[in-house]
Amino acid sequence: MSYLLISRSSFYSFLFTVPLFFVYEVSILFLSSDDILVVRNGADFLMRNILESFEIYGLYGLGVVYFLGLSVTYLYFIKEGQTNEIKINFLFFMFIESLLWSAILYFALFKFMVLLMNPIGKTILQQVALAIGAGIYEEFLFRVLLISSLVGILKFIFLWKQVTTNIVAVILSGGIFSAFHFMGEYGDFFSMELFLLRFFAGIILGGLYFFRGFGIAAYTHSIYDLIILVKMTLF
Repeated sequence: MSYLLISRSSFYSFLFTVPLFFVYEVSILFLSSDDILVVRNGADFLMRNILESFEIYGLYGLGVVYFLGLSVTYLYFIKEGQTNEIKINFLFFMFIESLLWSAILYFALFKFMVLLMNPIGKTILQQVALAIGAGIYEEFLFRVLLISSLVGILKFIFLWKQVTTNIVAVILSGGIFSAFHFMGEYGDFFSMELFLLRFFAGIILGGLYFFRGFGIAAYTHSIYDLIILVKMTLF
């Protein structure tokens, strides 16, 4: 099987994002012991609230859900007749590809110098952790869950062709993704320029999700945020 096909599969996306999940969760646990409920990525906080409504609490609960998803996607991957051999070199190529996509995203947005997530951390290490968390949680929430839901709803209601449905779903999810950053106690003050910036970024990441999968979109988002965070800190 080709790299382009296998690397965008759900299983490789889950497997590829395991390091992001662990780095973010462990960092938040050790860097934010005094304010762990406050120093959280917004998408992470929202997803935890949803899980808590089903009495699934804490890191262990979310971890179980995450690795259940990994197991299910692996079984589906095998059932579809794809190789059960994990190609480690593909994961390395996915990381290199994510670096390239994050550079493209940076040069598309570099004039604005704005993070896609809100840097609410008190220290630089907390902000680094939040940048990593933004990649995995925001991409899972706004690309995997939201776009998939919108595609199903739009196709059911309007009976559009798949391409039209996908395009509209990406545009709508981009608007919701942008609006999300202005909500809540730690949201930004609304400005049309900032809304349009994140709307445009959401469309780029949505397109990347469709063509290259959740894993590469997640790493691209995190690496982009880290690039901007470094630039804002050092320059």
